[in-house]
Amino acid sequence: MPCCLGVGHSRSLPHPLSQSCQHPAGNLLCPGGWVCAWVRGWGRGCSLLGLHRFIKRKKFDDELVESSLAKSSTRAKGASGVEPGRCSGSEPSSSEKKKVSKAPSTPVPPSPAPAPGLTKRVKKSKQPLQVTKDLGRWKPADDLLLINAVLQTNDLTAVHLGVKFSCRFTLREVQERWYALLYDPVISKLACQAMRQLHPEAIAAIQSKALFSKAEEQLLSKVGSTSQPTLETFQDLLHRHPAAFYLARTAKALQAHWQLMKQYYLLEDQTVQPLPKGDQVLNFSDAEDLIDDSKLKDMRDEVLEHELTVADRRQKREIRQLEQELHKWQVLVDSITGMSSPDFDNQTLAVLRGRMVRYLMRSREITLGRATKDNQIDVDLSLEGPAWKISRKQGVIKLKNNGDFFIANEGRRPIYIDGRPVLCGSKWRLSNNSVVEIASLRFVFLINQDLIALIRAEAAKLAPQ
Repeated sequence: MPCCLGVGHSRSLPHPLSQSCQHPAGNLLCPGGWVCAWVRGWGRGCSLLGLHRFIKRKKFDDELVESSLAKSSTRAKGASGVEPGRCSGSEPSSSEKKKVSKAPSTPVPPSPAPAPGLTKRVKKSKQPLQVTKDLGRWKPADDLLLINAVLQTNDLTAVHLGVKFSCRFTLREVQERWYALLYDPVISKLACQAMRQLHPEAIAAIQSKALFSKAEEQLLSKVGSTSQPTLETFQDLLHRHPAAFYLARTAKALQAHWQLMKQYYLLEDQTVQPLPKGDQVLNFSDAEDLIDDSKLKDMRDEVLEHELTVADRRQKREIRQLEQELHKWQVLVDSITGMSSPDFDNQTLAVLRGRMVRYLMRSREITLGRATKDNQIDVDLSLEGPAWKISRKQGVIKLKNNGDFFIANEGRRPIYIDGRPVLCGSKWRLSNNSVVEIASLRFVFLINQDLIALIRAEAAKLAPQ
């Protein structure tokens, strides 16, 4: 903006907007946004020591930011005098507004763009978040179980059916996890780091749960079912075939798996029992397989259900009557054939009969459990099948003077008598043909009725009149 600074100017002064102020002092006057008053009636202009009047004018919208930038730029330039300030004595025209708006030469610096290395770092930091989101359910122990089981069986379906993970995974989830461990470098790296941090005892416990391979089961099946192998037998088997067995196998683990194979008739010298003739089934799972699910979705027929209920009640009544008459028919058969039941003799009070062995009760009190070197009991249930879930002293069967048999549970796990649980510290009365279930082993309790009748008769004679 122009400004008059000299002394002795003529009256025919130029228009204040027509020329700029060329003051020798540089940019010390006319700060941006302030106008130097021009007195038209005076014959002289304003000098350095004369009258100066600063009038603040209203700023435009586009000058609010630019004026502050102009101030900083003019102060920074200072004595260099690169661009002097401008003053105006009247309201600026439109062309002057454009000049004022374009006055600051320093452009507004744009926001700094992030460095490419920083963006890469951000992307890399986001990727593990997605990976850990996928890793939520799979624990390091599950990964180790999966790897050991696949290396043993080479069958993901068998792994899904035979391995007990920390969560219930579907077959598809097991397959996806195995492929991720094989082909995804990020997931496999994180899984390996997590598995390395497992405690050695935890690793040993996981390795002891590894599935048995077909080669291992083939070697175990050669041990005869009629023999009574000891731990030394399986230890010798380990020494003779070190390459076939898994590194974490012990003689005790081999013995437990052999007993399980013996229970399900998987040994070489065992023959599978044929299915019964007719529509009869062996167990509940076979009956469940025969059920047609489509028939279960039919509408209910109340009349038909009532008739079935009545018929079922009638049949149960007939079965109950036949059970009550069973001992009478047994006596008649014995008298005709002259033979007694082969389960008993004159010294056997009762029999605990399983699928493999038969335990004879020849004293009034016997103990049930699992025999060890330090604990000798009357009935060793490990001879029947897998007994690692059975306590060393699981229970006691005792005959009372009145001829009743009672079983008392002294182990950690319950004993089931005809489907009723008998907890630790409790007892239950045993009747003839009662089903005794301990862990996964089932027995039928048979009573020598003739001998018990004699005992009851003697007890009645000795009873005080």
